[in-house]
Amino acid sequence: MSVFTGPLSRRVLITALIALTGLYLLWFGALPTPWAALLVFALPPAALAMAALRGWRQAGFWAGVLALGWFSHGVMAAWTRAPERLFACTEILLALVVIFAASIPGMKARFAKPKA
Repeated sequence: MSVFTGPLSRRVLITALIALTGLYLLWFGALPTPWAALLVFALPPAALAMAALRGWRQAGFWAGVLALGWFSHGVMAAWTRAPERLFACTEILLALVVIFAASIPGMKARFAKPKA
């Protein structure tokens, strides 16, 4: 049995969180002292991806909450730092994917037809 099974929204969420972790490793890993940036940026999506893989039910909620900050950071970086614009736009895209994937189970539950 594969660890990467379950609903499509959960698999997309985990994939986006892993991609976001990789993006932050590439983006901030080249800094002279990358540890603070990696702890602040790369560790949370990596921990949430691991939590989602292990079946923690609130991982999607917390990923969605943190993705709002990642989205805001990406917008700010895209507008203010032209050399980092590609990283920032990728961060924006991945944050939107995380928000959408984390919201799908709740939207399905909210708009499901009532059981008779």
